[in-house]
Amino acid sequence: MTPPFGRTLCAMITPFTRSGALDLDGAQHLAAHLVAQGCDGFVLSGTTGESPTTTDAEKSALIAAVREAVADRASIVAGVGTADTRHTVDLAREAEKAGADGLLVVAPYYSRPPQEAIEAHFREIADATGLPLMLYDIPVRTGVRIEAETILRLSEHPAVVAVKDCSHDFLAAQKVLDRTELAYYAGCDEHNLALYAVGGAGYVSTVANVIPKHLREVLDAFDAGDAPRATRLQQRATPLIEAIMSAGLPGTVTTKALLNTLALPAGPVRAPLRPADPGTTDELRSHYENLPT
Repeated sequence: MTPPFGRTLCAMITPFTRSGALDLDGAQHLAAHLVAQGCDGFVLSGTTGESPTTTDAEKSALIAAVREAVADRASIVAGVGTADTRHTVDLAREAEKAGADGLLVVAPYYSRPPQEAIEAHFREIADATGLPLMLYDIPVRTGVRIEAETILRLSEHPAVVAVKDCSHDFLAAQKVLDRTELAYYAGCDEHNLALYAVGGAGYVSTVANVIPKHLREVLDAFDAGDAPRATRLQQRATPLIEAIMSAGLPGTVTTKALLNTLALPAGPVRAPLRPADPGTTDELRSHYENLPT
């Protein structure tokens, strides 16, 4: 099957100016750069995009600006998930108006609803627009799983077409892959090749903000039948993946710190996040510069 949003999606950061305002020119520049380097889709206003600290109006403006920059060269999946079903429906409708191709909807967090309520939440959003949905399973942030049985039931809804998997439950992912036609996207960069090898659709990657071409080459090598090269490329990216995603700081913080050293649009993070310290930034740059190809 052709993946509904492409294979190589970047969970794009949201660039801000030095004063902390939304940098739409920077977002357009970064998106165009990432497309040129091999990204065929974007998730905007997700975890990496600092969705908790951007306004509804900023989210819509970001979609419209990136759509203008990339036209039909890349898909746009808009992060619209909140802890409030009504608010999520409103964001979904605004994302559709702004030009999104799909919706990323995280499990409702904080209130920790049971699976029946989680399923009803997704169904209401799926019925609210004409856009397809990507379910976002990231229990470390939401406090709740989207259980495999819930995903199986939701797969019967025509608008539910994909999953961004940050569950770290590889068995559950394979169970759903075996029983549905859902497009499964790795949401953890260390799983990009592993999930792809068992039938995944591709990835939604934070690390693709900084090494988009390298990560695409992993999947390209696998598709070309060169599994050893795909494995080498994935393994060579591991130190940088670990530095960005497992250094004790949110991936948004580390990604923006590295992008700022590369003279690409990023800017500061918004509070309560704090910038990376100089030592961490130097280490990130060292891993980037030492990445073998």
